Amino acid sequence: MDISVIVPLFNEVESLEELTDWIARVMQSSNFSYEVILVDDGSRDGSWKKIEALSSRSPQIKGVKFRRNYGKSAALNTGFIHAEGNVVITMDADLQDSPDEIPELYDMIVNQGFDLVSGWKKKRYDPITKTVPTKLYNWVTRKLSGLKLHDFNCGLKAYRKEVVKCIEVYGEMHRYIPVIAKWAGFTVIGEKVVQHRKRKFGVTKFGMSRFINGPLDLISIAFVSRFGKRPMHIFGMLGSLLFLLGFVIGGILSYEKIFQLGYKMTERPLFYLGLLCMVLGTQLFLAGFLGEMISRNSAERNVYLIEKTVGDL
Repeated sequence: MDISVIVPLFNEVESLEELTDWIARVMQSSNFSYEVILVDDGSRDGSWKKIEALSSRSPQIKGVKFRRNYGKSAALNTGFIHAEGNVVITMDADLQDSPDEIPELYDMIVNQGFDLVSGWKKKRYDPITKTVPTKLYNWVTRKLSGLKLHDFNCGLKAYRKEVVKCIEVYGEMHRYIPVIAKWAGFTVIGEKVVQHRKRKFGVTKFGMSRFINGPLDLISIAFVSRFGKRPMHIFGMLGSLLFLLGFVIGGILSYEKIFQLGYKMTERPLFYLGLLCMVLGTQLFLAGFLGEMISRNSAERNVYLIEKTVGDL
């Protein structure tokens, strides 16, 4: 199969038929073999019934329905698991991403050798409350990751199949997939200016929680990617340094206690600082030691309650 198109969605019933018809026209004009995997993230507006109807008309359309809303990362990760195409395209269901971009994205993966191509919505039609935070997150992510991409969170992306089968997306990490792919060893990452369209149906799912979740997720990725497999390197180092500092303070105070008669070291604030450093240092060292014994890859991390499936998955 040439292409798998993964579309995560939440309450987008009005746009699904137009979107799938548009994708079908593009695929047929380019003579691609393809599948469209629609992942319903707990919609309550009849989206699943629409998916069932579309799948009954076209064998290329497949669907997964979550029992409740897990978030875009969960939907993408589930789509990645089921994808069979040599190239995987992700796009949003709100018709703001254009399927007409698919042939060029496919060409960049297959013929130009990219592992991942991220869309860049150079001209956006989003409100300022969305564009300003997005520019800030993109700037910070560029600085921390070293990837020179303008739009990390663009829903329109293309991947070599091996990429989506090797990475794991959970929590709210979907906005940093290029960073995850780079740290997984897929370094040929490119960018393509793509058309951004005004929303035709429904309302944006952008909420105030992203102002908090975005930076926290980036910190999580940076921390886990560097120390997830070797927690002792960070916790053990910090613990050892703190314990050593407390030990030195204790040694100095003990020396003064021995050679200065009448000296009461417990009356000095420095004594309690040294004691605190030794206690915290021991706790951090033990945390690192236990972290080495416990795998960060929990068996429950990507287990989602799927209520139904439709199509040949």
